[in-house]
Amino acid sequence: MPAYSPEEIHKLFQHAFNLGDVEALIALYETNAILVVDGQEVTGRESIRRALEKLVPGRGRMTLETRAVVVSQQGLAVLHGSWVIEPPTGMGAELTTRGLSTEVVRRQQDGTWLYVVDIPHSPE
Repeated sequence: MPAYSPEEIHKLFQHAFNLGDVEALIALYETNAILVVDGQEVTGRESIRRALEKLVPGRGRMTLETRAVVVSQQGLAVLHGSWVIEPPTGMGAELTTRGLSTEVVRRQQDGTWLYVVDIPHSPE
């Protein structure tokens, strides 16, 4: 399912993450998008797929709240979000992780929006 507004991409990411659906997550990225994982840039859908396949399964439930969106006339938008990932039941609440994200998304020719740059762990 595509995002028809910059804000919608966060909802779709949360939904796919919670399903453990890496293919749905990959569909939210441009072909040569960048994902920052552990301070390292991962470029391109196939590399992002490999990174997400290691990160997503069994992680628990994500809540992602859009905090701010700035949309340019040139078809780019910057999003800031806050997220929480609660571990699966029985794993212990101390494993809960949280953070702030910064993303750049671009409006595609068909009017949908895709990630260009995804930085899930932005400085506070």
